[in-house]
Amino acid sequence: MTLLAALMLPLLLNAQTTNDYMRYVNPFIGTQTDSTGALSGSTFPGATMPQGMVQLSPETEQMVTWDPCSGYDYNKDVIYGFTHTHLSGTGCTDLIDVSLMPLSRNVTPEQLNAADFGQHYSHQKESARPGYYQVLLQESDVNVELSATVRTGIHKYTFPKGQPQTVVLDLDRGTFRGEAYYSKRRSYDVIQAQIRIVNSHTIEGYRVITGWAKLRKVYFRAEFSKPIANHLLMNGDLNVGNSDVVNGRTLRAALSFNPNDGTELTVKVAISPVDSDGARKNMKAEAASWDFNTYVQQAHDVWQKELSCIDVEGTDEQKTIFYTGLYHVLMQPNTMSDVDGRYMTTNFEIKQMPKGQTYHSTFSLWDTFRAAHPLYTLLYPELAAQFVRDMVLHHQTYGYLPIWDLWGQDNYCMIGNHAIPVLAGAILAEIPGIDVEAAYHAMVESSTRSHFNSPFEIWEQYGYMPQTLQNTSVSITLEQAFDDACVAAVAQKLGETPTYERFHRRSMFYKNLFDSQTGFFRPKDEKGNWLEGFDPLSYEQPCFVEGNAWQYMWFVPHDPQGLIDLFGGTKGFLKKLDENFSLTATSGEVNGNASGFIGQYAHGNEPSHHTVYLYNFAGKPERTQELVEQVRSEFYRATPCGYAGNDDCGQMSAWYIFSALGFYPFHAGSAEYTIGTPLFKKATLHLENGKDFVITAPNKAGKRIHVKSVKLNGKPIKDWKLTHQQIMAGGTLEFIMK
Repeated sequence: MTLLAALMLPLLLNAQTTNDYMRYVNPFIGTQTDSTGALSGSTFPGATMPQGMVQLSPETEQMVTWDPCSGYDYNKDVIYGFTHTHLSGTGCTDLIDVSLMPLSRNVTPEQLNAADFGQHYSHQKESARPGYYQVLLQESDVNVELSATVRTGIHKYTFPKGQPQTVVLDLDRGTFRGEAYYSKRRSYDVIQAQIRIVNSHTIEGYRVITGWAKLRKVYFRAEFSKPIANHLLMNGDLNVGNSDVVNGRTLRAALSFNPNDGTELTVKVAISPVDSDGARKNMKAEAASWDFNTYVQQAHDVWQKELSCIDVEGTDEQKTIFYTGLYHVLMQPNTMSDVDGRYMTTNFEIKQMPKGQTYHSTFSLWDTFRAAHPLYTLLYPELAAQFVRDMVLHHQTYGYLPIWDLWGQDNYCMIGNHAIPVLAGAILAEIPGIDVEAAYHAMVESSTRSHFNSPFEIWEQYGYMPQTLQNTSVSITLEQAFDDACVAAVAQKLGETPTYERFHRRSMFYKNLFDSQTGFFRPKDEKGNWLEGFDPLSYEQPCFVEGNAWQYMWFVPHDPQGLIDLFGGTKGFLKKLDENFSLTATSGEVNGNASGFIGQYAHGNEPSHHTVYLYNFAGKPERTQELVEQVRSEFYRATPCGYAGNDDCGQMSAWYIFSALGFYPFHAGSAEYTIGTPLFKKATLHLENGKDFVITAPNKAGKRIHVKSVKLNGKPIKDWKLTHQQIMAGGTLEFIMK
């Protein structure tokens, strides 16, 4: 061996053993709807850090609508601006704050008032990876590169040589409800805003806005690598002349730079939900450098570390879907405190987190309680404990746990109170760092203090929600029964017997809406009579939310045996369950959230997500294994139209991650998993406690999906169940395939 070869050998060995997880992340997955409209993730491809406050990405709509809510549609060919806040995969839209757009031309007051600065682009000159986005704007020939820290967006613009250099700032960019919902009614309103020229390199400002979140404050500080040569400030059609400040509700600015100072311009934009001082501190702490590549590398290193908690052996396509899914799960919940720890509470007070702690928001709980939060608890327990703490803080100022927490407030979207299973799962998993007593108190109080769609006096009086007294009554009855089961489980663990008995009894209320004649859960009035006009196929039944009777009839994850008994036993249950996956009939218009169909099963929306695993509880695990494989292969792709429905803050992705590993949190509040079928020959979980949990399927090949046996550390698993504690102890889960 030559001396050069000897010196190179350690480097080569290290390269072979170091996994580059980043190469498998494709931020464009979920950004496109296919020609049938069946696959749409409503994700965005822009730059962000894990749980970033800043999520910097382009908008392909003049005003962002509900489809897609993220603001980016891969099918569109015009970009209207680059804004610093987004929602990933949601079914409702908001944020879209502080829009910048570079232009290689001068801007007149009339053009600034018109605010139409859309520019064409092509995907051939567009790229993205975690923490980095790039696109060439055709009309201006400006190359845009974006990166981000947690609280700061980093822009790098390369202008054509000798051409004017202008950056338009728009504080009136926002969202529409969407034509299908509210006839394109504007869904936001700027209450007050300001743009201020601080010095030749800096501007600051804010906007106070109402929308899906009823009141948001966004403060910003923007610093430029070159001096501002000229500026134009406007409030609507009012040109404020040479003033260095403008106040109002429809604010825009055009900032011009001397092209003789070079073709490159770097812009750093720090934001804060608290105040201008917060934005300044965030900038100073996170974005002192002017080296754009430094931020790109920092983002790469952080994402690489976060994704390295799992190693899988599979095809490049499988790894791309898997690691992109993990990337999407980790994009939120979002940081909502400044670097000094200050944050705004639900009652609009400014409070201080303990030193070194971060407050979070964006809890899409009706979606994420099912698999995303169990995934945080499993892979990132320290982070999961922070989420529990922040939900308890929400309870302390709001009166009950969050329903859908956005920008530090509750927008009250959807039904149930599904922070409860998140807290229950974390407590039963015994993850460190949780104030169990405070969390338990919040769970009980949130289940006994009546509010908008949870009139608990009615619940306990009737033993169900009467449709005549509470809309969406069947869905609420089923979901509330599940939440109550989670409270009961924690009460039992803590030895709170009276509370356990009360909530266990409530968790069985779901049975009171089961109609044995039709085999469905149906609405009743307050006198106990079945309501007329029931159609199990219809999505227009006011007793259900985003689904029909077929999809909701299986939502009893806390009591699968009780559900089986309602059908007279296993035979009747399996007959109905088989029909669920084979019946393709429809009745009227299908709800826009329902897609990814296998019969009546709709993988594109969350109420169905656990249903493929029900066969495990009825003695037919092989059918679960077949359906898991069908969903994995048909509704997940390594392409822009890669999801069967909205990713919903990572829930769609989390389903795939668990189901690819070979188990799933069927009862999300139990800290237990039911066994499925593995996608990979080998997967290794590098747990936060320093131990490894290895999942092997040595004879896994091709279409071999049926499981012959499962062993945990050499001992057979016969009940298709795995506990959180068993995984955290480390060891090997071995699948033998048929």
